[in-house]
Amino acid sequence: MTIGPEGSGEPQGGSPIRVLIVDDDELVRVGLRAIVDAEPDLQVVGEAADGAEVVPLAARSRPDVVLMDVRMPAIDGIQATRRLLAASRDPPRVLVITTFENDDYVYDALRAGASGFLLKRARPAEVVEAIRVAARGESLLFPAALRRLVAGRGAGGGDRLRDAGLTDREADVLRRMAAGLSNAEIAAELVVSVETVKTHVGNVLAKLGARDRTQAVIAAYESGFVTPSG
Repeated sequence: MTIGPEGSGEPQGGSPIRVLIVDDDELVRVGLRAIVDAEPDLQVVGEAADGAEVVPLAARSRPDVVLMDVRMPAIDGIQATRRLLAASRDPPRVLVITTFENDDYVYDALRAGASGFLLKRARPAEVVEAIRVAARGESLLFPAALRRLVAGRGAGGGDRLRDAGLTDREADVLRRMAAGLSNAEIAAELVVSVETVKTHVGNVLAKLGARDRTQAVIAAYESGFVTPSG
């Protein structure tokens, strides 16, 4: 798992983190609600059984984080994520929920703008931590799983990295982001301060036009800058 601040998603004034749960399975929604509501700093502000409900419900409930089932019958989590992120200038963070980590739907949801993903078999503590990480405006990545998702797709979009004009140091930081290192771990490897790494991460995101760390890493893989075997 990699964690790195590139946004200000943390709720202000000590208010609870507002969570919207989207899943077509009622038992899953009930289980997630129980996990979330058991934490004093988290609050479920709505539930939806289909992706079609997400945009209007999010507009009313103003969640900080959306737990989004990736497979739903009418509007799936990919389409719902895309619509949600397009509907607001300051959209909530999306964590897609999946049964299988090598599901193509997961990769497509990440490309659509989701900040990370959770397996439905995740332990309650993992669910809670993932929500907090996302709410802080950080990204939740599982590098080994992401490499498996990318493998076999082939590189493409190299122009995006080439045209970005990353400095050598920014390129070094991006490689380490793709490997799953935290800002502190990158700082230790490069023998620089964490603040310097944060600056480099911010520059990488800006140059790639990436919303968050996840999108930057996906761009690195798809361009061939980082390879699944690397």
